[in-house]
Amino acid sequence: MIGKALGRWALIAIAVPLVAAGARQIGHAVEQRRGSSRATRMLHRGADTLQRLGGRKRRRRFGFR
Repeated sequence: MIGKALGRWALIAIAVPLVAAGARQIGHAVEQRRGSSRATRMLHRGADTLQRLGGRKRRRRFGFR
């Protein structure tokens, strides 16, 4: 029982922010090469959603939308 709770905590506290950061970096790299597209916007939106799931505020991006 404690092991499951610890596993969930580790997933939310460690893995989710890492996945969000990775998705954001991939989206940014693809945007630099090919410009903005539906896929890169979805990567950024997914990263924002994951960050909110982990308890962080939405990251503001100026000039994009």
